[in-house]
Amino acid sequence: MKPKFDGYAAQYDAWFMENENLFQSELRLFQKVLGDIQGKRVLSVGCGSGLFESMIDCSGIEGIEPSRDMGAIAEKRGVNVVAFGAIEDAELEENAYDVIYLNGSSSYMEDLTRAFDVCKKALKPNGTFISLDVPKESAFGFMYLLAKEVGTFDHPFLNGVMPKLPYPHELCCAGVWHSTEEKIDVLKALGFHDFDFYQTLLKNPMYTNEDVEDVVPGYQSGGYVAIIAHK
Repeated sequence: MKPKFDGYAAQYDAWFMENENLFQSELRLFQKVLGDIQGKRVLSVGCGSGLFESMIDCSGIEGIEPSRDMGAIAEKRGVNVVAFGAIEDAELEENAYDVIYLNGSSSYMEDLTRAFDVCKKALKPNGTFISLDVPKESAFGFMYLLAKEVGTFDHPFLNGVMPKLPYPHELCCAGVWHSTEEKIDVLKALGFHDFDFYQTLLKNPMYTNEDVEDVVPGYQSGGYVAIIAHK
């Protein structure tokens, strides 16, 4: 099966560059939850094009990516892509990583339990797991689900509520979209503990690109939410 992002690498990056303030808001959240990774072994699951990683020192970050198109760009940006494929099928070294994170990639995973379990086994004891994503229940999540259902962003149901430059529709259609509570339940069932939550993009999607937003604690209001948990 062709990976979902093959052929869309340039479109994906261009969308973030065109929505610069939105990107900077998400980047602030990424930097906040990743923290100081100097000297740590870090794995990015679904590293994509390495766009976010290119904004920090990513020389110590390893990546796994289903799309060879995206992974090739990530490698050029400094991410050490150690495997091409889905995390659900990956055979990772056990108890190996200090930090494993998924930045925007869990929305393209059908089986979160399997994916998160692979990550848990690869984490060192008390290692940090981070998932950043668009929650299904957020305004962005509702918008993407509706666009996926009606087959387009150009629909009367969405007139007057769409941001100027919406996320590529093909990638919305490829998404699964999970709620934050669903991800928390899966992580707790797998034995993760000591949770923290941070969020950004609290404005209506029409206005999120007007200014760069701060990161705030919690998960019940944001259009981009980070879950931090420990093995």
